[in-house]
Amino acid sequence: MKAILAILVAVLFALFFVAIRAGLEWGIDRSARRRRLRIGRERREPAFIRVEALRKLRDWKPYGHIADVIAAVGVRMTPEAFAVVSLLLGAAGAALGALLFPSLRSVLLLALMLGLIPYCWLRIRLVNRQMATRLEFLPAMELFYQCYLVTGRRHIRTALQKTVEERRLPGEVQAVFEQLYRHLCVGGDDEESLRRFALSVGNVWADYFCSIVKVALTEGNDVSDNLRELVDDMRKTRLEDQAERNKLLEIRIANFTPALFLLLFLGINFRMNPESSYLYYVADPAGRSMLLQAVAMMFGSFLMGLYLSRRRL
Repeated sequence: MKAILAILVAVLFALFFVAIRAGLEWGIDRSARRRRLRIGRERREPAFIRVEALRKLRDWKPYGHIADVIAAVGVRMTPEAFAVVSLLLGAAGAALGALLFPSLRSVLLLALMLGLIPYCWLRIRLVNRQMATRLEFLPAMELFYQCYLVTGRRHIRTALQKTVEERRLPGEVQAVFEQLYRHLCVGGDDEESLRRFALSVGNVWADYFCSIVKVALTEGNDVSDNLRELVDDMRKTRLEDQAERNKLLEIRIANFTPALFLLLFLGINFRMNPESSYLYYVADPAGRSMLLQAVAMMFGSFLMGLYLSRRRL
């Protein structure tokens, strides 16, 4: 175990070194690019190689998924920084597991759970935003439809601007529409912006709305009839929307129930027999492993709850 601990500590320091080096290289490369822009010189070959490697990394599916979730929840963090934080937490979990638990399986289990904490945090924030915008998406669509009719039925960006400037939407929905309008006005990838908007709202109506907006942006057609049909369909299924929100709330409550029962069980044992409970649950490595496996099962049920929360209307 001492050899494993030494290896894990070495890996942890290596990750810190890599993170610091990456930050320094990023700062140096940014300064060099500014100098090259000022004097009009062409980009050097190593910088081109780094840009090509970064482009290939962004084409990787997990990278795109993490980038979409980060943008959907409005967190100011790059996927690279997210990966570094996850790796550092995983290495810290492995080192802590080597100190507390006797088996390699427990070490890997603790490292996996700590490494997944940043992603779980992102998913929790995303589910919270989806639940906050789910019931308010219909009033937002009604307001957007009115603004679209007022602005001449052909300018989606102008309708979005008017919808945002009205300031008649609740906080989360207002933030989501402002983010969509800002991304569409920047001149970047419209499809990516619409995909992240649909992910922020998290229902099938957002997908339909993004499809309509995409057609209007690419072809310039009048989509007022499509928007009216979308609003009418959403009005008809308002009660089903409330039922779906209640299901998501039930899932979230059920996620924390096992943890409450575990704390209640441990509290009763420590209350009735504190000395024996300490020896069995804390001093004994087998008892610590048992508690870790219980926490791992609850963590798995929590991940399952997050997965079920992705169900759409």
